[in-house]
Amino acid sequence: MKRPTIADIARRAGVSKVAVSYALNDRPGVSEARRAAIKAIAEEIGWRPNSAARALSGARARSVGLTLCRPARILGVEPFFMELISGIEGVLADHSYALMLQVAATPEQEAEVHRRWWGERRVDGAILVDLRFDDPRVSTLEELGLPAVVIGHPSQAGALTPVWSDDAAAVRETVECLAALGHRRIARVAGLPELVHTALRDQAFTAVCEELGLEWHAIMHTDYTGGEGARATRRLVGSPTRPTAVVYDNDIMAVAGMSAAQEMRLDVPGDLSIVAWDDSPLSQIVRPALSALTRDIPAYGAHAARALLALIGGELVEGVRDEDARLVPRGSTAPPPAVRP
Repeated sequence: MKRPTIADIARRAGVSKVAVSYALNDRPGVSEARRAAIKAIAEEIGWRPNSAARALSGARARSVGLTLCRPARILGVEPFFMELISGIEGVLADHSYALMLQVAATPEQEAEVHRRWWGERRVDGAILVDLRFDDPRVSTLEELGLPAVVIGHPSQAGALTPVWSDDAAAVRETVECLAALGHRRIARVAGLPELVHTALRDQAFTAVCEELGLEWHAIMHTDYTGGEGARATRRLVGSPTRPTAVVYDNDIMAVAGMSAAQEMRLDVPGDLSIVAWDDSPLSQIVRPALSALTRDIPAYGAHAARALLALIGGELVEGVRDEDARLVPRGSTAPPPAVRP
């Protein structure tokens, strides 16, 4: 079927194409009655704006960009990103905006994607995730002047608007809870070390463990996959100073770690307590259910989307401090064997 054009609307309405353009773009030059009639015809025949033509005319693209530097195969099993995107999409859809999503191999490639999107006028703004130290995407977006929101800590967001939560507070709550149960040997199975939130969590974990005078603590970095989580768990529980509790940076690794521990004839939580960062249905349906750090991730995405739309609209937006994750104890945590009644 031929795509309806402005010429088709003009023929139906008995007016010029210029008058149709004025009416559809809410510009002066036609009466309100004629404008309403033209819009009604456009709706009837299914006319939609041509994005390429809008770009050439300087009109908004009515889309925002999101790039992810993660393997595409991982995204399908990563609940965090699916929930984050659902929150972003919910707000964008309400404002007739689309989300452009692209996976890139490196942060530098992500920066080039943003350059291309902006040069082709395909997006009106961008959302950054997985903030890095000296992130090339931040400097690129500052240079382009593209409205952008960073889901990450303000310390590395540059001039861009950050949407963030205090991960250090959540780490402290978790370690203090495990210490209160009697755990003196605690490990952290973390994500990618180059990410800002990973480094901040590492620093907070080390600080609170030293402050509490724990007997032993350790950090192992992974790529967030279940396979890496399981391998890290086997190394930890197979070491001479086996931890009695492990905190994982996502639910996928925590579930894989629990499975690896059980394969090694360890009881969870009898021999090993487990905590997952970011709650999910997966954390709750396994047995025992995982103690987890929970927060409203779709709301997190929604806050980022609202901030970006405000920036696109020309508003001045300060950083948005979101709610901190809080620990929800479940069946995967208990006192270690040495202190159990």
